Amino acid sequence: MTTPTGSRRNADDYCYRHKKRESYTLCQRCHRTICPECQTQAPVGVICPECLAKGQAKFKAQRPRRSIRSRFIGADSPVTYTLIGLLVVVGLLDWLTGIGGRSVIFQLAAYSPQYTDLQHVTATGATAFEPWRMLTSAFLHGGIMHFVMNALTLWIFGRALEPLLGSLRFLVLYLVSALGGSLAVAVLAPTTWVVGASGAIFGLIAAWFVVLRKQRQDVTPMLVLIGINVVMALMNPGISWQAHLGGFIVGGICALLNFSDYGKSLRRTLGLWAQILIGALCVALPPLLGSLGVIGA
Repeated sequence: MTTPTGSRRNADDYCYRHKKRESYTLCQRCHRTICPECQTQAPVGVICPECLAKGQAKFKAQRPRRSIRSRFIGADSPVTYTLIGLLVVVGLLDWLTGIGGRSVIFQLAAYSPQYTDLQHVTATGATAFEPWRMLTSAFLHGGIMHFVMNALTLWIFGRALEPLLGSLRFLVLYLVSALGGSLAVAVLAPTTWVVGASGAIFGLIAAWFVVLRKQRQDVTPMLVLIGINVVMALMNPGISWQAHLGGFIVGGICALLNFSDYGKSLRRTLGLWAQILIGALCVALPPLLGSLGVIGA
């Protein structure tokens, strides 16, 4: 092949997709000549349309595909969705058994420090020691907005924390934070009745704050969120700021153990068993302090 001037044309100096377009740029992957129209910027140099398509197909093949079912039930955070489901079920039972008066669920599950006081005696003369209420009260709520706000916050922070901690350690963190909230109520407000997952929720907030600090990320939005909740709790007498405080402190301690600088295996073991120990202490302290006269109605 020759040009109009008689010189021989080199086919390698023309785009392989557009035979009449002269170019001296090569695809970084297949090393074929491509014109400006066929060039796509790559991390190094440019690539042709065919190599671009192959790369995109390979990426799609390697990327795990989540089914509609796994997206709906939250395959990467099953405990979070299970807890939300339990909150819904308990809320419905509370509503159904409470038509016309105080619900049976409330009477069985709400927490008052008197139920963790060994000195407390009911009108029938029986000792009403029911420490499980420290935990069951975290699945009850005082109204629809109370439930919605806690469930939404659990959904947000649960989906962020559970993949980092693993389902078991996340579940223990949630439950122990709830116990921490009940402990604070027993110490700081021994004559009150409380319901709600706020202690556990504030434990998750504290844990996420620890994660951000460990990753050296900006914690300003978290500080604003915490500040808003503190102001709301102090201004509304119907909100148990004691439970918020207790859950936040206990959740923060648990997070520090879970995200410590020890080796991965030791960190997992330490995080799990230390949280269980903290939970046991939260349950044991109210009756112990009550018997010593340190707390009580």
